Amino acid sequence: MRERGKLALVVAVFLACFFLPTDSERFSGAVMEALALVRWYAREHVLLCLVPAFFIAGAIGVFVSQSAVMRYLGPKAPAWVAYPVASASGTILAVCSCTVLPLFASIHKRGAGLGPASAFLYSGPAINVLAIILTARVLGLELGVARAVGAIGFAVLVGLGMHLLFRREEAERGAGGLALPEDDSGRRPWQDGLYFLAMIGVLVFANWGRPAEGDTSLWATLFAAKWWVTGGFLVLLAGTVVAWFDRGELAEWTDASWDFAKQILPLLLAGVFVAGFLLGSPEGGRGVIPAEWVQGLVGGNSIRANLFASVVGALMYFATLTEVPILEGLLASGMGKGPALALLLAGPALSLPNMLVIRSVLGTKKTLAFIGLVVVMSTLAGILYGALFPAPVT
Repeated sequence: MRERGKLALVVAVFLACFFLPTDSERFSGAVMEALALVRWYAREHVLLCLVPAFFIAGAIGVFVSQSAVMRYLGPKAPAWVAYPVASASGTILAVCSCTVLPLFASIHKRGAGLGPASAFLYSGPAINVLAIILTARVLGLELGVARAVGAIGFAVLVGLGMHLLFRREEAERGAGGLALPEDDSGRRPWQDGLYFLAMIGVLVFANWGRPAEGDTSLWATLFAAKWWVTGGFLVLLAGTVVAWFDRGELAEWTDASWDFAKQILPLLLAGVFVAGFLLGSPEGGRGVIPAEWVQGLVGGNSIRANLFASVVGALMYFATLTEVPILEGLLASGMGKGPALALLLAGPALSLPNMLVIRSVLGTKKTLAFIGLVVVMSTLAGILYGALFPAPVT
């Protein structure tokens, strides 16, 4: 039976190669768009987003006390403590759906319960304060408020849903991890805290987004000084490393960071390529699926329109803040308000690259459950919002 399966796979691959539509302009354009998206992702996100995130993840895996993780995020931690802590932790980082992955993998590996870890996984990219403010300013106050309320509520509900769906497995996992090692680093908590603060500062300020033209707010001031602030955090990080860590600890840290990079980066780049091939880039490039099809399927407030917007949002890769101008164009082309909210709630938290990595951490069944919860809840939220705030009749 296994040999027949292999034969079927070989035949399928051969037929795909044999009938490859290389003479099709759309196909060739989609391939180039996929390559362009991979290049853009490598230039804009790997060095400044993922590399700092890998080092933070490695530090969590090596230096964060497992007993502390279990106390606040573990399977037996009180829900009223675990979920607010997980959601707040993700919110403070405010990273994209790919950058949050090494951090999620690290806290889950360290012993965090599936529910709180899933809440953290959703909250990091979804509850981005700047993105919510930009949504309110560009797309309207109603949609901005709806996005904020939905994202905050979803972080807890997705986490609770994952916990309930897999509570037996989580109970077994918690029962098998009661013997926790003591922290014998010799450092005080404030020293470890300063070390992590320096790394998080580098991640946050190195990726500080460009403000709107003419903006004179605090955001614009910090953007102008972002590299000075980032340099200050790098100096602080170097100082903490030299003063408080020995060579053995640093080697363990770099090894753990490299392990996360090996696990996550290849899957991310492959996923970015496929997402670009199918749907194009956030800058408006054409994928193999025509943009006109997408625009035509998200008008009104039907179940189909909201579900389609959730699924497309879940598959497409959105860099932080790029979802707002994309939606601005879609709304101008006739997209309904409900589907717009559905895409805002599903899109930033999920992407095809992100799904591939989650599967490598949680397995297929739990990954499908996480995706299903986000897509279904986004669809329902879009239907409700579209009913409460219908688009004006033109």
